[in-house]
Amino acid sequence: MTVIAKSPEVAAALAEGGAVVALESTIVTHGLPWPRNLETARAVEAAVRAEGAVPATVAVLSGRLRVGLDAGELEALARQTGIAKLSRADLAARMALGGDGSTTVAATMIGARRAGIECFATGGIGGVHRGAERSFDVSADLDELARTAVTVVCAGAKAILDLPKTLEALETRGVPVIGWRTAAFPAFWSRDSGLPCPLTMDREDQVARAHRLRAALGIAGGQLVANPIPVAAEIPAGEIAPVIDAAVAQAEAEGVSGKEVTPFLLARVLEATGGRSLEANVALVESNARLAARIALALARERQP
Repeated sequence: MTVIAKSPEVAAALAEGGAVVALESTIVTHGLPWPRNLETARAVEAAVRAEGAVPATVAVLSGRLRVGLDAGELEALARQTGIAKLSRADLAARMALGGDGSTTVAATMIGARRAGIECFATGGIGGVHRGAERSFDVSADLDELARTAVTVVCAGAKAILDLPKTLEALETRGVPVIGWRTAAFPAFWSRDSGLPCPLTMDREDQVARAHRLRAALGIAGGQLVANPIPVAAEIPAGEIAPVIDAAVAQAEAEGVSGKEVTPFLLARVLEATGGRSLEANVALVESNARLAARIALALARERQP
C-alpha cells in the first residue's frame, strides 16, 4: 500500500542525498488568515531554497499523505476553510476516508520520518496547556518528539502554554531541548521566557552530529532546536503576558477545549495586539526555516562517506 506521495523535486533531492526541510501545513490552514497564509507559505519555502535546501510542505490531499506540494496545491490548501487539523490520533483515519487535512507538528514529523526527511521547521511546538492538571490537555507533539527521529526547529513552545510544565514534560520524555545560540528558552513571540534552556549549541554541524549520535546510541526520538525570534520582531514577555492571560481566561469562560484551544487563543492575541503578533509569527517561522535548511545541509554532509 502506497501511503506517501513525494513531489518529484523532493523525491529527487532525497534520492541524491540532498538537504530537505519538512514544513507543516496547519500554519497555512489554521495559523494565518487568507491571503497572508499563502504569502507566508511561499516565503517560508523561498527561505529554505535560499539556503540551498528543498522545502517539503506536508498535507493530506484526497486521502494521500503528500510530502511536497506544487504551487497550485499550496494555493488550494490555503484557500480551504474548515479543513481537518490532523495529529497522530486521526491522521490515518482521515486518509482512510479519502479526505483532506493539514498536518500538525506531530503529523508532520510522522510524514517527514516516513519520507526519509530528518529536519523540520515550524513556528512553535505544542505542549502542556495551562490548567492541564484539570483538563489533561497535553499536546501529542511532546510524545511524537520522544518517539520520532526528526530534528525540529522552532521558536520554543507557544507562549500560550504552561512553559515550565512543557519543559519538564520534554525532559521526562528524554527530548533534548537545544537553545540556538542562547541559554534562555524562547517563548514564541518573546526571545526569553525567563526559563533556562537545558542545552546550548551555536553551530549547525553540532546539531547534526547530535542527531546522528542519538541514532548511533539507539536512542529513540528527535531533538528540539529552540531558535529565538529575530530581535526586530519580538514582543517582550512582559508585554505579551497580560494579553495571553486575558485570552486564556476568555477561552475558559467560553468552554473552548481540545484542538480548538490554540487557534482560539492565537486569534484573541492577534486581535489584542492589533496584528503585531501575526507579523512576529511570520518573522519567526521564516527564521526557523532558514536555520532548519542549514541544519539539513549539515545532516546531508554527515551522510557523506
